Amino acid sequence: MASSAIVAGLGLAVIGFAGRAVLRAAPTVTTKMNEVLKQIPTLNTESILGSKYYKGGFDAKMSKREAALILGVSPTANKLRIKEAHKRIMLLNHPDKGGSPYLAAKINEAKDYMDTTK
Repeated sequence: MASSAIVAGLGLAVIGFAGRAVLRAAPTVTTKMNEVLKQIPTLNTESILGSKYYKGGFDAKMSKREAALILGVSPTANKLRIKEAHKRIMLLNHPDKGGSPYLAAKINEAKDYMDTTK
């Protein structure tokens, strides 16, 4: 009985010392790992596949293309599709729900522009 307690105590001590050694070595391992990862060339998937999102800012004057991009519809979309897209986007970006007032204004401007050009 006493020998098993001694063996268990020695086992816990070995685990403790090994854990401490691993924790002390961790910073050097992570820095070496970061150096290795920096040397691996990255694959730019956006240039190959194209980006899912439009990366430009807003134009000074709203255009049909920009209005369609904001609403996520084609420039030739019908009024029903424009109305549905506007509702869907406004539910996600409404200022009362924590959205940006500026974005809400641009979404409304895009809807108005698409409605008037039909």
